[in-house]
Amino acid sequence: MKLSERLKNVKIVRSFIYVVVGAATYPGLVLVNKISIQGTEHLKNLPKKNVLFVSNHQTYFADVITFIHIFCAVKWRKQNRLGLPYYLINPFTNLYFVAAEETMKGSWISRLFILAGALTVKRTWRAEGKEVQRGLDPSDTRKINKALENNWVITFPQGTTKPFAPGRKGTAYIIKNNQPIVIPVVINGFWRAFTKKGLSFKKKGSLLSIRFKEPLVIDYSQGIDEILEQVMDSIEQSKKFMMKGKHHLINALDK
Repeated sequence: MKLSERLKNVKIVRSFIYVVVGAATYPGLVLVNKISIQGTEHLKNLPKKNVLFVSNHQTYFADVITFIHIFCAVKWRKQNRLGLPYYLINPFTNLYFVAAEETMKGSWISRLFILAGALTVKRTWRAEGKEVQRGLDPSDTRKINKALENNWVITFPQGTTKPFAPGRKGTAYIIKNNQPIVIPVVINGFWRAFTKKGLSFKKKGSLLSIRFKEPLVIDYSQGIDEILEQVMDSIEQSKKFMMKGKHHLINALDK
């Protein structure tokens, strides 16, 4: 096992990374932009393991960083707000997030995020600039299964920042096999505020919205396609949501 893989499993290392990254990014979320958080009441009584957050995806890093801020704030009994970031003194570290292996090789930020708890998977459809259709990698699934045993895991079923892209079946397999509590999350505004691959500002004063929904009620006897369809509906990225609101249309055109 690589040193970075061993270190990210040490909670004191992740705590240090969260403090550094959290302190550096807090002004961009709260002062440079505006943040709206809804639904954190659904997080209060969750167990500390086998919880899967499924979300749409708009940037490589800003989305996940915001989740970290929110989970740490909730640990300090804050509801639907961040307030002052003293919650970073004792952050919530029972957390991993799924990230494409290609993305995590790109920069110093991505390497830092490996230490923060990234579960790198070969799920992209691009390799060396070419389109590649990949199936489910069993080793990647085992990583996520193991992480769920004692932690919360964030995953982005589409595996891309492109809005309304189809979901990947790997997420449905993980849900069917582990039967976790599944919390859908709908985010918006990150594509407008930040550059996709970094943390540079694209438009200051943007509204960043994060909405946590109630846990899904899932019939685990259903097929993979049915479970995936339920997930995509819940994060409002299925076809029926594609043209439902003006902000979705602007989002799609902007990409």
